[in-house]
Amino acid sequence: MSESNFCGGSHMFIGELSKRTGVSTRSLRYYEQQGLLRPQRRASGYREFDEPDVAAVRRVRILLAAGLNTDLIREVLPCMTEEGAILAPTCEEMAQDLEHERERLSRSIDQLQDAHAMLSSIIHAGEAIAAGADRNGPPSSR
Repeated sequence: MSESNFCGGSHMFIGELSKRTGVSTRSLRYYEQQGLLRPQRRASGYREFDEPDVAAVRRVRILLAAGLNTDLIREVLPCMTEEGAILAPTCEEMAQDLEHERERLSRSIDQLQDAHAMLSSIIHAGEAIAAGADRNGPPSSR
């Protein structure tokens, strides 16, 4: 008997949810631990998921890909709706939170670009020194 048919067709265990979403069971357990999923528990302790959980996992994955951490996802998830392949906030305060997160990401990108430029300068300086040493021979022969 398959997991999806075990309880009348609408429930599934974690393995089936994993197959349906392409997300590892370990990640699904982590999402539950972080409060992003709230499966029912059977008397045996097994997690039971429903069809809305498939959509919830999809939303979590989109928000993670957008750079949000699980704490913020837990806050904004109830106020998100799907507009095709994109999510849209339905609460004004959530839209503001997302704008703040985008600003934080922009600052991080700027910092990473600065670090990248500095590292490129260091590498270039090292290459110039190495090229000069090659032309002049080893330092001990000068």
